[in-house]
Amino acid sequence: QVQLVESGGGLVQAGGSLTLSCAASGSIASIRTQGWYRQAPGKQREFVAHITTGGSVLYAEFAKGRFTISRDNAKNLVYLQMNSLKPEDTADYYCWAGAVGSTYRIIWGQGTQVTVSS
Repeated sequence: QVQLVESGGGLVQAGGSLTLSCAASGSIASIRTQGWYRQAPGKQREFVAHITTGGSVLYAEFAKGRFTISRDNAKNLVYLQMNSLKPEDTADYYCWAGAVGSTYRIIWGQGTQVTVSS
C-alpha cells in the first residue's frame, strides 16, 4: 500500500513563500497522478493542483501564477511551491495520490497546516 506524509507547513506573512513536501512510501510503483487539496475551517476541501506521471499539471484558478506543483520520482516526493501567499490561503493542505491495483484508489496524507498572516 501507499503512505503519504506531508511536511513544510507553518506560519508565513502575506506575500511570502512556502514549499510543502509530500513523501510517499510503500507501493511506489503503483502511484500515478499526485496532487494537493486544501481545507479551511468551515469550508469544503478544495482542489489545489495535480501532476500526472508524464508531468502534466493542472491548477485551480486561485493557484495559477502563484503555486507550482512538481514531483521528483527518484525521491518519491511531490512538492507544492507557494508564492505570493494570501491570508485566504490559510488552510490544512493535504497531498494525495492515485494508486493502481485491483482498483484505482486515492490515498491521502494526514495534512499540514499553512497559516498566512496579514
